[in-house]
Amino acid sequence: MERESENERWIWLSFAPEHRLILAAYAGSMTQNAADEIVKQTCTRIDEENLPLFVTDGRKYYKQALLDKYSYIAKFPKPGRRGRPQKPMQMPLPKLKYAQMVKEREGGEIVNIEKRIIFGSADEINDNDISTSYIERENLTLRQDNNRLTRKTIGYSKEDEWLQYHATLQMVHHNFVRTHDSLKKPDKKQIKGKVWGKYKKQTPMMSLGITDHIWTLKELLTFPYKKHQHIKGSAPKI
Repeated sequence: MERESENERWIWLSFAPEHRLILAAYAGSMTQNAADEIVKQTCTRIDEENLPLFVTDGRKYYKQALLDKYSYIAKFPKPGRRGRPQKPMQMPLPKLKYAQMVKEREGGEIVNIEKRIIFGSADEINDNDISTSYIERENLTLRQDNNRLTRKTIGYSKEDEWLQYHATLQMVHHNFVRTHDSLKKPDKKQIKGKVWGKYKKQTPMMSLGITDHIWTLKELLTFPYKKHQHIKGSAPKI
């Protein structure tokens, strides 16, 4: 596996596949601090009382970021005999379920795939749910639509600030404006006594129940965001 430089910039994504929803998009380096930030942003948008299954690739940063967020310090009693007592240990909360999809590559081709359960048990985690295919497809879409991610071009992003602005705009456009065929619902209409079977297109935010219509780009760009910032807890959590 190629060694990744901490100076490289990445778009860190968190994704709710059942709604095709981008939960967070963070432009940062390949470091523990960046992993901590994407986990922090994600956790503000999910139901922390009923945690979902977290699935990532095999990078080490996610494990520590999740453990720092959902853990407790286990203290052990003194053994009552000579010797150094066991030090307190950071332990995951029982509700934390986390698995990794580890892909081994040789010459640019995948030669092996391993599914690892990091936190939780095999009894409570469905093997079919351990997959990163949806977010990998979303990464491809982001690269196609965002010229700032295209290397060796005049549009390639040189500054983190503007890369973050573009990633945020792309995230909200994906969630509010862009429809997804996998989210469409049957919408039968009666025309002159005949029933026509049609489908109603949906955006991720419609699927989640936060909005009831497909937003236009004008509506998105002119929405009075600051007037709604004080409203907390009004949106449902994933």
